[in-house]
Parts: sequence; structure tokens; C-alpha cells
Amino acid sequence: MEPVKQIEVPNGIIGNVFGKLDENIRKIENAFSVNIVNRGDNIVIMGKTGADKAEAVIKKLMALAVKGEQIKEQNVNYLIASLEDEGFQEIEKLADDTICMTISGRMVKPKTIGQKNYVDKIRKNTVVFAVGPAGTGKTYLAMAMAITAFRNNNVNKIILTRPAIEAGEKLGFLPGDLQQKVDPYLRPLYDALNDIMGSEFFQKNLEKNLIEVAPLAYMRGRTLDNSFIVLDEAQNTTQEQMKMFLTRIGFNSKAVITGDITQIDLPDGKKSGLKEVIKILDGIEDIGISMLSAKDVIRHPLVQRIINAYEKHSARETYRKNRVLLRKKPGVKPRSQ
Repeated sequence: MEPVKQIEVPNGIIGNVFGKLDENIRKIENAFSVNIVNRGDNIVIMGKTGADKAEAVIKKLMALAVKGEQIKEQNVNYLIASLEDEGFQEIEKLADDTICMTISGRMVKPKTIGQKNYVDKIRKNTVVFAVGPAGTGKTYLAMAMAITAFRNNNVNKIILTRPAIEAGEKLGFLPGDLQQKVDPYLRPLYDALNDIMGSEFFQKNLEKNLIEVAPLAYMRGRTLDNSFIVLDEAQNTTQEQMKMFLTRIGFNSKAVITGDITQIDLPDGKKSGLKEVIKILDGIEDIGISMLSAKDVIRHPLVQRIINAYEKHSARETYRKNRVLLRKKPGVKPRSQ
């Protein structure tokens, strides 16, 4: 007879936990090879080996649901993937950490332990580097923290910047003035501001120069006091640009630098300023470094699978290249795997 786990369910959350057409429970059943049924006020789990794990995930879903969280596919996938991780027992606390509200009334919160650690580092440090793949919330959470600081009068200005790495001849062929030429590079920043602040409030503060959205080149020669500064797509800064940016930071300012070191678009021979600086500044007081991973992706689940596939491909290519280099060394015979 299969082991049976029984969980008592608080009133009013069973539908949220099970999901539309029981899709949440089906995912847990498939992940842990168990059968799960609802019997009155109880959830019954049956399975030879995976019952304990399924129970742990369901209890976390219940804890989130009790706090008013709408359980989504991303929540279920993240809990299943994070079951063995340090911090799993604290996951329900994510529901308590509201950064701000968007103009539509949606609460902006960290969705993963990695994101929670990232947000906490922004709160505690003057400079924070966030490195990770697309979809991990690096930029959006930084923007939410900047807007919160601005609304609370902790800073007088928000400065958002990106390197426009093609700001030479290619942009010259585009119509319009310089601002119109670089706007395509800055559009994701505008979108996040509009989503959180609303277009009217954003435009009003933009006109007052209390919010500035500009290419990285505009930062040279300035000292940025009383500001929350976000440098996005920092993997496309050169080492010289990164040093220039970091030395702009003035009194009562905070800077968040975000990027994905697997998507560097710099010309051949140019080293990424982000890739180098996280080695140079690691361990320095008042500087935080947050390394996000595919587990922190909060977009469509397919994005996470794509990132994992690329990481595996990169690991295989690195292994293959290393074996080729070993073969070329005289007297060295690579070990067979």
C-alpha cells in the first residue's frame, strides 16, 4: 500500500492552490510521481517516493495563498525547482515584501529568493551589481526601488542610462535628432517607468528634469548627488565606461548596475566593463553583487528552458575547446570521459 499524506486546508484557498482545471496539482503530480486528490477540507497525497516533496510544495503554495497571493504557474515551477535550495523554508515571506504599487494597482514584489536577496542588497548598499539572464527582473526591480526612493523623498532625482553601443554611423542613418536616435535603446526603461508611475506622472517629472533617461555617454564629467541611478545593459560597457560611470556617484546617491554577461554585444577585442568590475570590486564594503540565475526567471516557462539549453550548450562548447587545446600541447593526452 502506498504511503499517504494528508494536509488540512484553510477555508477559501483550495481553488487558488489547485489552479484552473487543477493545473497546479497536475504539475506537482508529474514532478514527484504522486497522486493528489481533494477530500473535503483535506488534500490527500499518495506516492511511494515523492509524497514528502509534494507535501512540502503544497504547504508552501497554501502559505502563499493564505497571504492573498494569486498562485500562478511560475509559483509552482519555482517551488518545485527550489525544493532543495537554502531559503526554501522562507519562501512565503516573499509575499510580505511589497516594493511599490503600479499605476494599475498591481503590487511589485520579489518573486524568488534570488530576487529578494537582490532587493535587500539595494536597500543596504550604495552600489549594487545585478548579473543574470533575461527575465530575472534585474531592471524592473531596480526601477521599482528607484521610484520608491523618489516617492519617499529619499532622493531628488532618478537617472536611468544605457550604453548605446551603435551610436556611431548606424544611428546616423536614422531620422530625427540625437534624442530620437537613441530612444530605441532606452525604450525598455520608458516602458517600466510608464508601467509603474503612469505616463502622466512620468512625463511631468521628465519635463521638470527630476527623471532623466539618457545614453551613458551623457554621464561623463558629471557628479550625481541625491540621485538613484540605474545603469542597464551594463554588459555592453567598456572597462573605461564602467570606471567613468562609477566615479560619477555623489553624496546621498544610490546606483544599481544590471546586465547579462552572456549577451555581450561589444566589438571583438573589447572587454566588458561589467564582467571585469564584479571581479575587481567583489568584497568591498557598501557594494553588493547579486548573481541571478535561470531559477529567478519570471517570464514564460519556455524562457527558463531556453536559458538552460544555452547554458548546457556553452558548457559543452567550453569542454570541447579545452580538449582541443590539450591535444595541441606536446606530451599531453586528455583523459577520456
